[in-house]
Amino acid sequence: MTLKYYYKQDGIVARFVARLIPHCRGFGAYRAIGILNKQNELIAGAVYHNFIPEAGVIEGSAAALPGHRWVTRQTLRVLYDFPFRVCRCQMVRHVVRGSDLRSLRGLAALGCIHITIPRLFGRDEDGVYCLLTVEAWTASRFNKPTATLEEAA
Repeated sequence: MTLKYYYKQDGIVARFVARLIPHCRGFGAYRAIGILNKQNELIAGAVYHNFIPEAGVIEGSAAALPGHRWVTRQTLRVLYDFPFRVCRCQMVRHVVRGSDLRSLRGLAALGCIHITIPRLFGRDEDGVYCLLTVEAWTASRFNKPTATLEEAA
């Protein structure tokens, strides 16, 4: 799968992501990374916002067009390189609807701990804070380099 990463187009990527997240009302100050397919179409994006430099915490929001494969080890490394290496954060926070089981499973596999917040999205919808520390990301099986064909030979 050939994917490309789209930098320095924060506004385009943030608008794309916001349209795909039903509860999103905007991001305030943010930075963003887009994911393009081999036809150079924007198929997914991640937005980093609500940065608290003194705590080393940033919020990450991501979304993708349905039917596109975009979550790869390389993409995850690109998306978590920004908060952990560039911003030097010690934790990334994702806020997810309690009913979004697919996202919750994926974030748990990355090493996030989950904290349920009752009614965060209204009377009938809990929210979940999914917290990924730099230590959990460093230890994650998704953060391990994969062998190239030359190394395997």
